Amino acid sequence: MIFAPGTRASRVVSDYVALTKPRITVLLLITAVGSMFLAAEGRPDPLVVTLVVVSGYLAAGGANALNHGAERDIDQKMVRTSARPVAGGRVSKRRAYSFGILLNLGAFVILAGFVNVLSGLLAMAGTLIYLFVYTKGLKRTTPQNIVIGGAAGAVPPLVGWAAVTGTVELPAVYLFAIIFVWTPPHFWALALLIKDDYARAGIPMLPVVATLAATKRQILVYTVVLVVVSGTFVATGAVGWIYLVGAVALGAPFIVLAVRLARGDGTDGAKAVYLFSLLYLALLFAAVTADSLVTR
Repeated sequence: MIFAPGTRASRVVSDYVALTKPRITVLLLITAVGSMFLAAEGRPDPLVVTLVVVSGYLAAGGANALNHGAERDIDQKMVRTSARPVAGGRVSKRRAYSFGILLNLGAFVILAGFVNVLSGLLAMAGTLIYLFVYTKGLKRTTPQNIVIGGAAGAVPPLVGWAAVTGTVELPAVYLFAIIFVWTPPHFWALALLIKDDYARAGIPMLPVVATLAATKRQILVYTVVLVVVSGTFVATGAVGWIYLVGAVALGAPFIVLAVRLARGDGTDGAKAVYLFSLLYLALLFAAVTADSLVTR
């Protein structure tokens, strides 16, 4: 081991890794890689995949570090986030910003220098949307924050597609749309569970400003739209029967869980929707990859 557990050095490393929000970032990378397989109609160049994964982690992790810095005041008011590195005072706001900028510069240099400029620009666009449109512009002002700001998390498939083809085509836009529509039911299910936290911080997340029933209805509506969008992706001809089977097999239980949440008492079922939404996105893009390998 480079650093012994419990030492100051290991704690510092742990805090800086935490700034990148690894679990969220890994899910974003899965969507980028799935898009690359689809764009390549099979196996993409392993070197390009490696470069996209590394730079993708740097870009998304850097964006998350910038988010930590920008939301220090909010995070300090919320039980769920009060122990984060910046909110907890272990990493200064300035260092979080510097770290985030450095990671994004590294991501752009790798993509623009060794893959193509378009993929680098798209990665930077994702960071800018996340920081300025969502974090600074919408999160504190409108309950539609996650609907519009969710575009940032939908950028990785565009990056992956551009890395392979040098362009952005309809299938990539469809993958973007799938994540864009997936974000509200995923995030609102979590928001139902931590509604009081958001209220304490003064953040107008939908469950804070709307009734519980209205929020649950919106989760159901967006879930149905998501399943429809993911299913109609087949009509583009970019994916085949393996993807379709996966989309149906994943979409049906997602709708069932959303219906149970809408009909249930209080927030019963919100955690199930939230956890399944994570599995849904990962497996849907695994189906994209499998379809690309088998049927293309």
